[in-house]
Amino acid sequence: MKKIVTLISIVLVGLTAKAQDSAQGLKGAWFATSQFGYQQTKTADVKNTNLSVIPIVGTFITPSVAVGAGLGYINMKSDSKAGTEAKTDLIVIEPLARKYWNIAGSLYFFGQAALPVITGKEKEGDTKINQFGLSVSGGFDYFVTKNFSVEFSYDLANFTSTTIDPTVGEKTTVTNFGLAHMANVDSAYLAGGTSLTTPLSVGFKFIF
Repeated sequence: MKKIVTLISIVLVGLTAKAQDSAQGLKGAWFATSQFGYQQTKTADVKNTNLSVIPIVGTFITPSVAVGAGLGYINMKSDSKAGTEAKTDLIVIEPLARKYWNIAGSLYFFGQAALPVITGKEKEGDTKINQFGLSVSGGFDYFVTKNFSVEFSYDLANFTSTTIDPTVGEKTTVTNFGLAHMANVDSAYLAGGTSLTTPLSVGFKFIF
């Protein structure tokens, strides 16, 4: 039993040392991660679904500062027994920057600022949707090995401006500012006010 405990301890210490050395020498390294989300709500016979896939690629310009960008896709759909009531396809472009601070060993805290731009169309009503914003979040990143880390973050503050432009009717602009709140698309064009993003996210990051 003592030999097993000793072996496990040696492995953990080795992983931590390698991860810490890697985190301190990340300047010039590239990373890849992805945000994936799925949400479904059902009211009577109306079902709303929200699927998002946003790959993110970036690089460390210093040992503690990284810049990157996400390019992804969001699909929102509202179905009933009568058929599809609303279907929205959105493209997401999200440049971002991060600053890391070491807490202990392989555990790091990071602050992130992002400038998401979202554009697309609700097909059934032929309604154009455009949104731009600023999002500030904080999180923790644990380097399991020099090439792999686990991270989670929380939305601290965000500002969004959304323009909803239907073929028939007046154009609407919605301006929103929130603290520790999720960014969402206004319910004026989608039943249930389905969220674009959630305030808490968990992901895996690969460093190369």
